[in-house]
Amino acid sequence: MALMITDECINCDVCEPECPNGSISQGDEIYVIDPNLCTECVGYFETQQCVEVCPIDCIPLDPERVESKEVLMARYERITAGEAD
Repeated sequence: MALMITDECINCDVCEPECPNGSISQGDEIYVIDPNLCTECVGYFETQQCVEVCPIDCIPLDPERVESKEVLMARYERITAGEAD
């Protein structure tokens, strides 16, 4: 699953710099997560870094985006392959 940010977000900006993929950005009203870039930190860390730092716990798994660890790892590999260039 990719993560999502709920409307409980207070725009504190602590999650955005923690994302190793740059999948978190400021949306129209709250921060948002691009599900095409979110790997839940698979390949980088043991835990989701944005979830770890969020002071109000508004970053749950997105029930609309059920993805296996294998899918998340494949996304990580695709994203990081471009960094080697």
